[in-house]
Amino acid sequence: MTDTPTPTPPTGRGALQQREARLAWGLLLPTVISVSLVVILPLLAIFWISFKPVGLADLRPTAPVVRESLRGSGEDLRIEYRLRNSSQDKEIRGVTLTDTLPDTVVVGEGLPEFCTLSGRALRCDYGDIAGGFNERFALPITLAPGADEDAVEEVVEGSLPRITGEGDSILTNAEFTLENFARIFDADEFWGVLGVTMFYTVFGTLGALLFGLFAALLLNKSFRGQGILRGLYLFPYVAPVIAVAFTWVTLFDPFSGSANALLIQMGVTNEAINFFGQRPLALIMVTVFEIWRYFPLSFLFILARMQSIDTDMYEAADMDGASPFQKFWYLSLPMLVGILSVLFLLRFIWTFNKFDDIFLLTGGNAGTRTLTVNVYEQAFAVSNIGAGAAVAVVIFGCLLLFSVLFFRFISREEGL
Repeated sequence: MTDTPTPTPPTGRGALQQREARLAWGLLLPTVISVSLVVILPLLAIFWISFKPVGLADLRPTAPVVRESLRGSGEDLRIEYRLRNSSQDKEIRGVTLTDTLPDTVVVGEGLPEFCTLSGRALRCDYGDIAGGFNERFALPITLAPGADEDAVEEVVEGSLPRITGEGDSILTNAEFTLENFARIFDADEFWGVLGVTMFYTVFGTLGALLFGLFAALLLNKSFRGQGILRGLYLFPYVAPVIAVAFTWVTLFDPFSGSANALLIQMGVTNEAINFFGQRPLALIMVTVFEIWRYFPLSFLFILARMQSIDTDMYEAADMDGASPFQKFWYLSLPMLVGILSVLFLLRFIWTFNKFDDIFLLTGGNAGTRTLTVNVYEQAFAVSNIGAGAAVAVVIFGCLLLFSVLFFRFISREEGL
């Protein structure tokens, strides 16, 4: 009796599976390109700039700039050219100026030695010009017979001369430096700014989740006016940030705010409190604003998850005599861990990156300067684009570390 060989399943992918895979990648290609253009390329640009000694003025490429004008009158008439280097420290090589003179003028004597005139074509070779170069020269001219001086001025200043030259761009050359990061970490205020950011992010995120959970528990009941009340709860989140921030600043103004007037009349304080102008109260106030403005988002997601929970187990718990707290702790909360985890991740990242709320409320003053506000100040207030990009890289690193730790320790049973 011969043994029948055991059949083995085929390995590899067949022709149909390969075609399906190619089709799938082809359908994903537009998405991959879009994500690369919108997310990856700007991110790579930030990393690139963070290692560059780039100032705000360096965003424009180094180039020669020329201006032509008609000066003087009568026998002292002249065409004046003003040439300058747009950079104060970068050299421009091989600078040449060419221009075509109108037929209504006659060039006199006194042509600069670096310029040549062939017919009506003027050419001036400047060679290499250093950073900060700013000089002018003039061509003495006389008007041709029958020419009008006003018409000549219009023709001269209306035709732009051509200027060429080659200069290095700080954004594209091979010069790199760690000075931006050294400047950030050596600064005394950096760790204080990082601490303010962590306080604002952690307490703003936890506060928004807790208040959202509390609001969802309150409104997870059927009563008259339930829909209207739920809509009102969403107002802080859907209202324009400029409007609500201006309202808070006006409400808590130390001179004309109604909050201070109420506190003084109630005898809580004898003098006005500068809520957004003194430490550490300003940081607490912007954190409270963060909680108030963004708890509706948590409330909306938590309420949707609570309404999808089967009510049979609550009825069984009632029959067993469970208290409301026990039903929440042992029944509702385990069902909400997944959505709370996702909300914590998203709110932490969004709050860590938050800029507009703090900038509108305090401008980063009174101990409320976070890392995102520091990016703005470094890049635009101090005009150091490289340092601003370096702070942005630090923010990216902090959020990447947080995301890795979050997914490392979160329970996989929740599907995260």
